[in-house]
Amino acid sequence: MASKVLSAATIGLKSQIVEVEVDTVSAGLHQFNIVGLPDTAVKESRDRIGAAIRNTGFKPPHQAGRVTINLAPADLKKEGPIYDLPMALGFLLATRQTKFDFKDKFFLGELSLDGKVRPVKGVLPVAILAKEKGIKEFFVPQENAPEASVISGVNIFPVTSLNEVLEHLKGNKTITPFPKTNTESLFSHEQYEMDMSHVKGQEHAKRALEIASAGGHNVILNGPPGSGKTLLAKTMPSILPRLTTEEALEITKIFSIAGQLPRGVPLIAQRQFRSPHHSASAVSLVGGGTFPRPGEISLSHRGILFLDEFPEFSRTVLENLRQPLEDGIITISRAQGTLKFPARFTLIAAMNPCPCGNATDPEKVCSCSPSTVIRYQKKISGPIMDRIDLHIEVPRIKFEKLAESSSSESSKIIRERVEKARVIQRQRFAQLKIITNSEMNGEQIKIFCQLDSLGLDLMRKAVANLYLSARAYYRIIKVARTVADLAGSEKIKMEHIAEAIQYRFKTD
Repeated sequence: MASKVLSAATIGLKSQIVEVEVDTVSAGLHQFNIVGLPDTAVKESRDRIGAAIRNTGFKPPHQAGRVTINLAPADLKKEGPIYDLPMALGFLLATRQTKFDFKDKFFLGELSLDGKVRPVKGVLPVAILAKEKGIKEFFVPQENAPEASVISGVNIFPVTSLNEVLEHLKGNKTITPFPKTNTESLFSHEQYEMDMSHVKGQEHAKRALEIASAGGHNVILNGPPGSGKTLLAKTMPSILPRLTTEEALEITKIFSIAGQLPRGVPLIAQRQFRSPHHSASAVSLVGGGTFPRPGEISLSHRGILFLDEFPEFSRTVLENLRQPLEDGIITISRAQGTLKFPARFTLIAAMNPCPCGNATDPEKVCSCSPSTVIRYQKKISGPIMDRIDLHIEVPRIKFEKLAESSSSESSKIIRERVEKARVIQRQRFAQLKIITNSEMNGEQIKIFCQLDSLGLDLMRKAVANLYLSARAYYRIIKVARTVADLAGSEKIKMEHIAEAIQYRFKTD
């Protein structure tokens, strides 16, 4: 007899329905075959399913003759232990050991040998798929229920064991649906260890970070050791605007697929601050693997990717940042196909001016030779530097600033200005698929960033004197647009362009 149970597979950030078809033939020697491009973890389900069914009190597969399980569509690669629960239910249906209507029901979960249901990765994308397809009931491991509960329109049933699911489906013991999560309440508990008021001096750098936060621009901080580069970067999350529900869902999907969603956390409600070590590999940074998973740049989507000791990263690793810095996505190609992960992050890079760090320090003597300094700075390629909007010198802090008892502006005050600028941008781009000024393309810059004659003349001089590329030209205009938004100005004025130009790296 044949049976069918519905589950799902996640490819990239999107899920697709998988039909778990089970057929049994009592005649002949025992065989248990799983077809439909299963990976090793799926193939090993045979032993887990057999033990779980036996220990739950039912007739196991080895007593049922020939068992064939097909995971359709057969040309879609299946991975992980998420199909244990639907395969076990399909087998019990096929052998007439239970009976239930599989329509409008999704099943997901890993089985332990005693029949318990363990948590799995990638539940949120499947919950979104269930809503899109009109699936009314979604059975998930109990630990995954909070994650799935942020999606309305689907009844989430948290399950702890195979027997519990069967009792519910037979109507003997009803599982109470998991209550829906009030997503709005999750955004009201943001707390930050670092505050801009903790940073002494460095007003120029703080202003640059405010602009970067308002417009989503990339920043590089250059200065001697101990000048506050790392502290500045760590305080930036406290001035970023609050996430919207759409942004939070997109980030949570990435964390769910990567298996990094904290237990009991239904939604990532704060912008992420990711700080990988300079020994990180290219795969860990951009994502990949046999079955591609999101890397650090995707995990920092709509947040901050902080690369400390920027020149110490492998040049090959840094060159992988070119596409995401430009397009906001990372494309991972494999023989089986091509996947795209979102990577719209704000890059904050920090570096010393030379290996000893004292090249720009007026108080200390640099021990590096000119050739050593040049070689050190050339570890970062021109194309990468060209994609960074704000180039900030962070000088040594003088004693007078360190000893000041008064505090500077708090993050709360700066954040209010940033959020006002973001509101302006949301209204400006309401009919487009972009959120911040940094995401504008050439055509959109022509529409939203028109310069007057004085502004054009200033830009003409900047291009000629600073030898700016076309990319740098447009990036300066986008920064000027953000500066104007922070000032509440509808038009980009000459002073806005002048401020944007001063943050640009000067090439010799």
